[in-house]
Parts: sequence; C-alpha cells; structure tokens
Amino acid sequence: MISYDSVQELADKATKKGKPISALVLADQALQMERSQQDLIEEMKKSLQVMAEAASKGLNSGSKSASGLSGGDALKMKQAIRAGQSLGGMVLSETLAKALAIAEVNACMGRIVAAPTAGSCGIIPALLLTLKEAYDLTEEQVVMSLFTAAGLGMVIAKKASISGAEGGCQAECGSAAAMAAAAAVELMGGTPHMSAHACAIALKSVLGLVCDPVAGLVEVPCVKRNASGAASALIAAEMAMAGIESVIPVDEVITVMKDIGDAMPKTLKETAEGGLADTPTAKKMAREIFR
Repeated sequence: MISYDSVQELADKATKKGKPISALVLADQALQMERSQQDLIEEMKKSLQVMAEAASKGLNSGSKSASGLSGGDALKMKQAIRAGQSLGGMVLSETLAKALAIAEVNACMGRIVAAPTAGSCGIIPALLLTLKEAYDLTEEQVVMSLFTAAGLGMVIAKKASISGAEGGCQAECGSAAAMAAAAAVELMGGTPHMSAHACAIALKSVLGLVCDPVAGLVEVPCVKRNASGAASALIAAEMAMAGIESVIPVDEVITVMKDIGDAMPKTLKETAEGGLADTPTAKKMAREIFR
C-alpha cells in the first residue's frame, strides 16, 4: 500500500515498476477501498463529466452570482478568443476561459467537483479538458491523469494542507495548480519524475499566497486566481516536459508551504480581515452586500 508521505516516493515507485503514477494510485485505492479498479475508473469518469458540464455552463452563461461580485468573465474570455484576440495561444487562452467558467459556476451555486476544494475547482479541469481538446486525447487518458492529481493531492494534504483557512491560498489554488501540473505532464506522456518536478515548480510559484476573499465570499479574488493557477500549472508542466527540474525537491517545497502557512497571521487565512478584503473598495462592497 502507498503511504502518501512523499511525492518523490510515488515517482520512484512508478519509475521502478515502469508504470505511470496514476496506475499505482488506482491500484492502491482499489485495494484500500475494497473496490475494483474499473469501478473507481467509472466513478472518476462521472467526476470528469461534471467538470466538463461546469465548464460548458460557465462558458455559455453571463449569469452573475447572488452577490454580484462575479459572473460573465468566462463568456468575455470566450468571445475574445473567438474574435482572434488571444495573446498567449489557444491552449493558454482556452485554459483560462475554462478556469474562470468553472469557478464562476461554483460562485453561482452550480454543480462542480471540489478538486481539491470548491474555491480552487477550476484549475485542474480547465487544464486537462483543454489538453484533451487540443491534442484529441481520450476520456480514459484524462481519467487516469486525474488519479495522478489525486495521488499528489493526498500527499500535499497529508504533509501540509489544501485548506485556505489553514494555509492561505497557496494551500488551495497552489495545491490545485501543483496537482494539475503533475497530471498534465503524465497526460502528455511525461515521466513520473517530470510530474514530480512540475508539481514542485507550480507550487513554488505561489508560496506565500494569502487567502483574502472580499466580503468573505469565494469570488474576489478567488475566481481570477483559478485562471492564474491554471496558467501556472500549464507553465510548470511545459518546463518539466522540456526537462527542466526543480532545484528544491518537491517534498521540501510542500513542507515549506506548510511552514509558511503556519507563520501566516489569521487575517490572511480566509477571515476576510486582511489583504484585498481590507481595502476600502472591498469594505464598501461588503457593506453593500450585507446591508
């Protein structure tokens, strides 16, 4: 059985067995949960379908959330792409659009997959669904990459945290970006160790990121951080696939994230008492929302 104490351990075991990380995680989870591997694959397919439905819904709706703080940006992004206004290429732009879309669906109380949390729900599906479309990948390939994301997510949750209230947004959107990067590398044919480096690179880029939701709602800046997190995951995967390695080992990066989260004042951990939530504009918005 896998201990989920170390990403490096996962990568080493996968390499030794000549298998992707996803295969190890799937086999281990089937054993622990006393279910067949095919049963778990079918369940993951359902999760992927929910992700795809949320992306489609958000991309085709200009609906605003109950607070009025978010909604409609994914549609704007989609329209800009269709108008040929993409600056970073189609894969990046489509990833950003889907990340915004899914996060907006969450803000509008729609159905999403909290992977790893509701506040960061757009990051993993945005990148993986975009790669599926761009490179004509199969549903099965994407489903298996989600097991890789899950395995690394379990390590992060065990060694550090995936909660914004506990570790800041680095633990929420940061963890999601790290998981997405690792999954994307496997999806595109990279090695287990490349996935580990992608995880480290993505997580390093958001160390210290605070959780400061305006009015205490998971909308501002959370929705746009889903887009930036998905972009970070794509960048990390791109570098890892090129053979670029993280100088600091992935498990040390995860430990550092925990240390930084522990050192953060409570005002910067989902309390809406600091950061962007403490700006004059944010305070005015909060008063208007809860008047």
